[in-house]
Amino acid sequence: MPGVLGALLCGAGIAVQARINGQLGAELGDGYVASVISFGTGMILMLLILAISKPGRRGIRIIHDDLRAGRMPWWMVMGGASGALFVLSQGLSAGLLGIAVFTVAVVFGQTLSGLAVDRRGIGSTPPRAITTARIAGSAMMLVAVVLVVSTQFLGTVPLWLVVLPFLAGLAIPWQQAANGEVRVISGSPVTATVLNFVVGLTLLVGVTAVHSMYAGLPALYPTNPVLYLGGVIGAGFIGLGAILAPRIGVLLLALGTISGQLIVALLLDIVTPAAGHPLAWTTVVGTAITLVALAVAMVPSHVLRGPKGTRKP
Repeated sequence: MPGVLGALLCGAGIAVQARINGQLGAELGDGYVASVISFGTGMILMLLILAISKPGRRGIRIIHDDLRAGRMPWWMVMGGASGALFVLSQGLSAGLLGIAVFTVAVVFGQTLSGLAVDRRGIGSTPPRAITTARIAGSAMMLVAVVLVVSTQFLGTVPLWLVVLPFLAGLAIPWQQAANGEVRVISGSPVTATVLNFVVGLTLLVGVTAVHSMYAGLPALYPTNPVLYLGGVIGAGFIGLGAILAPRIGVLLLALGTISGQLIVALLLDIVTPAAGHPLAWTTVVGTAITLVALAVAMVPSHVLRGPKGTRKP
């Protein structure tokens, strides 16, 4: 299915972006500034694309008019807030946790949130049934996450470094659904992606400004140009996610995205392991369990009954 392949590509992009932003944050010694740089480069790219995209500019006017007229709730354009949290978590924790542990923590939050958002539905993304297989797959995810992060708790890594990417994972499906709705209403993925970056960058600049008042700004910046590509990669998977969410549903998008993240994350930790963080056997086994869990969650099975005993559609 082309949609699933696209979701895998989104996941691959997220994993690569996490490694880049994590390394940038580590070299800067400031994850806040790293997140602003990531969102800023993505914003510059999207503004250039918007300048040559008539559908994108028309979509901005449509969203503006709908917001002013009250035809569209304001929170629908706030998907970038979730993106800001995710990128900030990359800059603060990915380099310390290692990309695989970071990704599995994101995966668990993403799976739980994907179930909830798919069950509820957002706008043109219709509700989808919660099956026993999906619940079983989510439970297996929990086991896998506990296994993978167990070795981290024995060291000096603080708990919040694992909680932060988990919270970011919780926000991803909602971001994808909200951006997907903006794409449907505006008629352009460029519009959805630009608004995502505007909101996210605004929030990150504000948070970073407060942080820099106490910690200051980095004196030296890396010269490796690859470390400044996180935002460009983000623009790609945010736009693709906005296209896919209304078509294949948030949970299926999350499952495919997770699979892509895990595959690429393990490859990155094997080929270019994070400094001071060798790949542990628990990470390999735990990631394998998550892949099995994803397969189980995708198996059609009995639909859970609602409060009055009726089957959910």
